[in-house]
Amino acid sequence: MRNHHPSLSKPDDDPDPIRPPTANLTLSAGVGLRKKAAGVRPWLLLDSTGQAQVVEAGKHAIMRRTGLPARDLRILDPLLSYPSTVLGRERAIVINLEHIKAIITAQEVLLMNSRDPSVVPFVEELQSRILCHYQATKSQVLPFEFVALEACLEAACSCLENEAKTLEQEAHPALDKLTSKISTLNLERVRQIKSRLVAITGRVQKVRDELEHLLDDDEDMAEMYLTEKLMQQLENSSTSSINERDDMDDEAYFVQIDGTLNKLSTLREYVDDTEDYINIMLDDKQNHLLQMGVMLTTATLVVSAFVVVAGIFGMNINIELFDEHKSGMQEFLWTVACILFFVNTMRYASSAGNINI
Repeated sequence: MRNHHPSLSKPDDDPDPIRPPTANLTLSAGVGLRKKAAGVRPWLLLDSTGQAQVVEAGKHAIMRRTGLPARDLRILDPLLSYPSTVLGRERAIVINLEHIKAIITAQEVLLMNSRDPSVVPFVEELQSRILCHYQATKSQVLPFEFVALEACLEAACSCLENEAKTLEQEAHPALDKLTSKISTLNLERVRQIKSRLVAITGRVQKVRDELEHLLDDDEDMAEMYLTEKLMQQLENSSTSSINERDDMDDEAYFVQIDGTLNKLSTLREYVDDTEDYINIMLDDKQNHLLQMGVMLTTATLVVSAFVVVAGIFGMNINIELFDEHKSGMQEFLWTVACILFFVNTMRYASSAGNINI
């Protein structure tokens, strides 16, 4: 049988009702300002039968409907930046995972950013799961809130996994190209990849921490059994036990997100190894430049010596070395000694500068 839910309409004297959007889209400036001040936003409401409709609701209406405090609703505010969060409360579960911002109760799901193109596939998948759950009510395994929560977790984990795969496919060719040719373009491309890698790793780490917290904290998991708590309130009984509950397979999503994190860690190590290799190559090139500088300096010194010798020999003076009557073995030995001294000096300079000559 179809589950009966509280009516979406509220009395006329309610200052902040939940209502479907009016057909007339022409609103006065005063009404628009009042709606903005009251925090009225469009929400996509999916009930336990899979039916969907867009409603306009303000902050206070959502608080009354879900029992959430204002600080929990701020987590879903698109104008504020909050990390990935999964909160279990008395009557609702607050989901802020990547592109999914939702409130789950025992009977319905409220999505804030359903118009986002990245959320449309998730809405279709969620609606399909809720419909299957409704059609198999008699043989159901999970309560309604866990069916919706599993869809949110799977969508968030799959989104991060796909981003990690895309980044990995872009990173390896860029890194390999950089190792083969160091250029400004290749360096800039790797820098952008590294920035994206750091950003997505932080997002994956936060989701992993949230899932790990859910796995380790039984009290938080108990808070998420909204259907059971609702039935207890209706029957005024508390005979159920946590051990009798059918838990959702949240460990599978933890394994999935942990695998994504390990993949990103491996990619980060590959980037670091490439950076080390590039630094070694740059150091080697710098050493070659230093060697070239020493060789050029030495060559300049040699040329200068020849210029000095040529200049001396070009002078109109008498040099006994060229006097055929005075030249002999002693002068030859002095010449050889000077040449050996020059060669040894060059060898010492080469060994000091790690230059192979």
